[in-house]
Amino acid sequence: MKTISPELQKRLKAIRLIISDVDGVLTDGSFYIGENIEVKRFHSSDGLAFLLLRLLAFPIAIVSGRHSTATLARTRALHIPDDLVFQDSYVKNEAFDVLRSRFGLQDDQIAYIGDDHIDTPVMKRSGVAFAPANAIPEVRKLAHYVTETPGGYGALREIVDLILRTQGRLDEALKKLHGLY
Repeated sequence: MKTISPELQKRLKAIRLIISDVDGVLTDGSFYIGENIEVKRFHSSDGLAFLLLRLLAFPIAIVSGRHSTATLARTRALHIPDDLVFQDSYVKNEAFDVLRSRFGLQDDQIAYIGDDHIDTPVMKRSGVAFAPANAIPEVRKLAHYVTETPGGYGALREIVDLILRTQGRLDEALKKLHGLY
């Protein structure tokens, strides 16, 4: 695990909402389109990260620049309410503002995960801006933290573990998880 600065620790402790892009973050950026079908590959480690957050009632929202039935199927399988899933959102600041207002938060209480130019306006506003290892160089440079893991291979899980560990809540989440079985 990377060493994080005291400044980043302070920022991480303030986070109360995570907002994530999809393509390039929750997936490797690939999608396969055939006649009347779209297929995306999601990683099971990220699925467990969503569950850990849900067990703690820690909200996470999805903001994607493009609409995808595969994304909607995945978010529904993960029990993410549809009103926390924003698709066709090229101007991601609009979704950010809706979510900030809904949860009564300040910008510095929101973490954002992005990988490309479309994400930079929101990353500049967020308390913690994250980028997966496979993000474009400009986004990695802007991020407060770049994951060791590429998008689509558990980058979200790395971020969630980091936030929960820094906030002293990872053991609480794991205890609740282990109580399920």
